[in-house]
Amino acid sequence: TPLVPGGRRGGPAGGAAAVAALLVLTACSSDAPEGTASPTAAAATASATPTPSATPPAAVPAVPLRDASLGATPQPVVLPPVRVQVPDLGIDMPVEPAGVAPAGDMALPDTAEVAAWYEFGPAPAAPEGSTLVAAHVDSAATGIGPFARLRDVAAGAAVVVTTADGTTYEYRVQDVVRVPKDTAPVGEWFDHTGAPRLVLVTCGGAFDRQVGHYADNVVVTALPLGG
Repeated sequence: TPLVPGGRRGGPAGGAAAVAALLVLTACSSDAPEGTASPTAAAATASATPTPSATPPAAVPAVPLRDASLGATPQPVVLPPVRVQVPDLGIDMPVEPAGVAPAGDMALPDTAEVAAWYEFGPAPAAPEGSTLVAAHVDSAATGIGPFARLRDVAAGAAVVVTTADGTTYEYRVQDVVRVPKDTAPVGEWFDHTGAPRLVLVTCGGAFDRQVGHYADNVVVTALPLGG
């Protein structure tokens, strides 16, 4: 499994602590093996004798109570991506939602023919943040997968993502980079803030048989058309 999350809605805590505790893209072949203490309040240790008030305090008007669930802000419906296409490379893959595996990295389908969207991060319709889609570069069952071609994508190439309601979102590739796993900026890939963008991730570089994973990540960043 190749990815670690930097934060999620209702999932593992975000931020540097979560990122530092996990490994980045540790294997792309499916067969390859903060807080601070609260200070003590000064008032808790201060000893004082109440001073009689010259005048009684003004009466506090009663606060009307209401069910907190009434009038609560409804949560927007999240429509997951179900398909990703990079026409220039002949990539056309189904996409499934994925969360976090028991080991703490991002769960991925066993096959290299299916990509995964990090379901606790932004979706394509989100007004900000990184929509992250990842896939194995290869697998024992299917061999080399479509995302192996990402290293050849050119800046300006189109990427099309289709969501569950049939809406298509078109992006333009900003850049493609190969990053050593030990220096990968994972927090940026899982970011919930900043300009909306699409991040496609797979593995690359040499395969280290001793540790069972590739040395690098291949990462494509694409911006919404017109964004």
